[in-house]
Amino acid sequence: MADTAAGAGDLPASLAEIRDEFLALEVRDRLQLLLEFSNELPALPAEYEGHPDLLERVEECQSPVFIFVEVVDGVVAMHATAPREAPTTRGFASILAQGLTGLTAQQVLRDVPDDYPQTIGLVEAVSPLRVRGMTALLGRAKRQIAEKTAQADTASAPGASGA
Repeated sequence: MADTAAGAGDLPASLAEIRDEFLALEVRDRLQLLLEFSNELPALPAEYEGHPDLLERVEECQSPVFIFVEVVDGVVAMHATAPREAPTTRGFASILAQGLTGLTAQQVLRDVPDDYPQTIGLVEAVSPLRVRGMTALLGRAKRQIAEKTAQADTASAPGASGA
């Protein structure tokens, strides 16, 4: 039955597992799981600490959240930062950082539906404005991945060395 959701058949295992964890819980318990994710937001790598200019602010989020996505050899690493006083935002950022990191750029762009945040069962637990913030986080991450993938493709194209 869950396979009828948009993209559910191709959804990468990391994100499918997170979705299934949320959907297995009663609505009231999903907020507790979101809080647990907020406590698991990976720290920024040292080279990004103290350099907000390297990160993109996600304006649609009610709390200040910043992201940066790396694509190295076609593999994604998503980094995010959000204040501890904003556990919902931190939780959303953590879900995406954990769920997208390690996937290939093509998996994220092709197999992660834009409406993934609406499929994890939090629509009933948090305000639509907050879910919109998570959707914006995913959209910005996908845009950064697409831009970096295009840059890598251009750089590796024949004659691109400028010689």
